[in-house]
Amino acid sequence: MAVTEIWLVRHGESTANVAAARAHEAGADVIEVDHRDADVPLSPLGEAQSRALGQELADRGVDDVPVALWVSPYLRAQQTISIALEAGGFAEPPKRVDERLRDRELGVLDLLTLSGVKNRHPDEERRRQWLGKYYHRPAGGESWVDVMFRLRSLLADVDRLDGPQRLVIAAHDAVVMLAVAVCLDLDEPALMDFAGKHTVANASLTRLSRDAVGAPWTLDEFSAVEHLEDDAEAAVTEHSGRKDDVRAG
Repeated sequence: MAVTEIWLVRHGESTANVAAARAHEAGADVIEVDHRDADVPLSPLGEAQSRALGQELADRGVDDVPVALWVSPYLRAQQTISIALEAGGFAEPPKRVDERLRDRELGVLDLLTLSGVKNRHPDEERRRQWLGKYYHRPAGGESWVDVMFRLRSLLADVDRLDGPQRLVIAAHDAVVMLAVAVCLDLDEPALMDFAGKHTVANASLTRLSRDAVGAPWTLDEFSAVEHLEDDAEAAVTEHSGRKDDVRAG
């Protein structure tokens, strides 16, 4: 049996998401956070979003076929899926923590708002404007193309899985967006058009499917958030500073 479905989960709202939104609204250059990126935890709202996600996974019968779980090594993604599994009453499926699912690295632009980038690294901002989001690689960081490169490697490993039919991936907004781009074979114009019209909400669910290994992937659902809209303790948050405006994650 091969993987014919991928369910992509973005982590719930993180404390860095909150700090980034606060810095952006205040017009600050620097985002004040207490943890390195890999150790950023969920906010209280992010925990509530994760519980709502868990109930949604239960309602959808996520484990009605053999399931495998691949997770970003970053704390906020691991907390999200752990809380969701507990809330949904699931035993943890076979899990793999894979560094290729980490968030996009921003290098010298990390912890800066858009105004901070303009004020502190004007040459980098000019390069970003010239090259565009797809190709711009900040010093010490990654472009979207770089992230897609590591995701192509990861998806090749998916094709070699024997046993699971459904793969659940818990990761980050950039990973969700760019995994979809790789699976659908989107080039730069197509991806920029899609990204301009869609955002990846916190604790959202995106689903892809195919008939068999080697068959084309189909996007069945993107950034579904009805479970958050229907939960009194949760709320829909996108925090789409999208890595180019404020720190996302």
